[in-house]
Amino acid sequence: MQSGFRWMWVYEIGVAADNSRTLNVDSTAMTLPMSDPTAWATAMNNLGMAPLGIAGQPILPDFDPALGMMTGIPPITPMMPGLGIVPPPIPPDMPVVKEIIHCKSCTLFPPNPNLPPPATRERPPGCKTVFVGGLPENGTEQIIVEVFEQCGEIIAIRKSKKNFCHIRFAEEYMVDKALYLSGYRIRLGSSTDKKDTGRLHVDFAQARDDLYEWECKQRMLAREERHRRRMEEERLRPPSPPPVVHYSDHECSVVAEKLKDDSKFSEAVQTLLTWIERGEVNRRSANNFYSMIQSANSHVRRLVNEKATHEKDMEEAKEKFKQALSGILIQFEQIVAVYHSASKQKAWDHFTKAQRKNISVWCKQAEEIRNIHNDELMGIRREEEMEMSDDEIEETTETKETEESALVSQAEALKEENDSLRWQLDAYRNEVELLKQEQGKALREDDPNKEQQLKLLQQALQGMQQHLLKVQEEYKRKEAELEKIKDDKLQVEKMLENLKEKENCASRMCASSQDSDYPLEKTLNSSPIKSEREALLVGIISTFLHVHPFGASIEYICSYLHRLDNKICTSDVECLMSRLQHTFKQEMTGVGASLEKRWKFCGFEGLKLT
Repeated sequence: MQSGFRWMWVYEIGVAADNSRTLNVDSTAMTLPMSDPTAWATAMNNLGMAPLGIAGQPILPDFDPALGMMTGIPPITPMMPGLGIVPPPIPPDMPVVKEIIHCKSCTLFPPNPNLPPPATRERPPGCKTVFVGGLPENGTEQIIVEVFEQCGEIIAIRKSKKNFCHIRFAEEYMVDKALYLSGYRIRLGSSTDKKDTGRLHVDFAQARDDLYEWECKQRMLAREERHRRRMEEERLRPPSPPPVVHYSDHECSVVAEKLKDDSKFSEAVQTLLTWIERGEVNRRSANNFYSMIQSANSHVRRLVNEKATHEKDMEEAKEKFKQALSGILIQFEQIVAVYHSASKQKAWDHFTKAQRKNISVWCKQAEEIRNIHNDELMGIRREEEMEMSDDEIEETTETKETEESALVSQAEALKEENDSLRWQLDAYRNEVELLKQEQGKALREDDPNKEQQLKLLQQALQGMQQHLLKVQEEYKRKEAELEKIKDDKLQVEKMLENLKEKENCASRMCASSQDSDYPLEKTLNSSPIKSEREALLVGIISTFLHVHPFGASIEYICSYLHRLDNKICTSDVECLMSRLQHTFKQEMTGVGASLEKRWKFCGFEGLKLT
């Protein structure tokens, strides 16, 4: 047993004052060791109780309860509920009393239990976020976490400067725990400053993240429900019939063989019915279908025989049942005779009263059962007699009807066979007529001049074959000549390119020698531009390079000129630009592998120099 007890007292004292207010006294928990009777007596004296020990003996014999420090409280005895070691059960209709909550850096005081519960808004679906208002001005996020982390895992806190915040928890049930703190007064530390106190107001908050997660969860549940329903429908759906193969000669032979087998007859008949309904019957397959229908018809006799055997078995079973029932009735008669003989005076006087009573009861039961079975047997016999009489009466009419129906059926069968044979005969006649017509045409074409015509045709074919051979030889010869001409053309083009390169080099050498030998005035008088075409090229190139102040390569310039004229040669353009030294100049740009020659327009500078 521990050395002390922890007590929590909550008293509600009604004082008849002007405003009829209610005073709540919340005493803090205190630990009182039992080894100190003075402290124990002082504590009970402060509560207005007679100082008694655990066993009930008085600690202070001359204690006056009226002199207690808390007047107005009636004396309390140890037998009152709440003073025992085990607390009394809480009635269900009693309101829950909230206690003081101590945290590291703050204290929460419960609200007045007589006040109505704090108002809250309607709970949004999937709510995990709460609004917390009435925070102290000096409250920090760390204090908020310290207070509300007892309710559950906190995912995010969004604090405002106006003494409120929003807290998002990990689960929905944590919001209900946080709402329990609504109405509590919070005090930071032991300070009584207004900035360190406040009254918490906790309410549901509507957040888009909560709504999105709730909608995702609802969609997932809906998908699961749809999947479950689909699986249930598929489970309850009857199995689909097996697919029927398409008609072909091979499948027809297989079905014909199955129709001859009694065990596979039902499957083959279903396939045959499907083919006929699909419209697979035509002139080509009519004979095959007729043979299969004939095979199906052959099973009628078998089915009739099976029915007859089953009827015979049923009759035999009825006869056996009748014989067994008659045997049972005979035995019942014997048992009833035994009872009647025992009831006679010679044997009846020797039985006791109880034995006589049992024999009479047994006799009555046996007679009732015998009468029931006898009536059943007589009913069966009457039914047979009625059937026999009906059969005799109806025999004549039935025989007549059967004979007439047999004759009608035979006539119909003969008609069908006659029609089928007639159709086959018509088909054979048509084939014979077609063969005769073909033979007649062949005979008509046989003329006396047929051999001469054949000879002429053979000669014409031979001449055409010889002409075709000559044409093929001439075609091969011309192809060889064309290949030679192509080779000669390629060689001539190569020679022209070499000559052009040599001319360009010679013109460059002449230009360089003229530049070195003659002064500038002579070069100007020698007119480097030789034709109007070159003058147009100079103007276009000057305009192009004026737009590109950093210069351009000769390939870039020529690609631009090729858009205007495809016949412009790169070497001619380069030679023309090299002759006009005061209009165009060539510079090297780049370093290493990126070294490149670029032409620039320098006409304005050359104008000043000249």
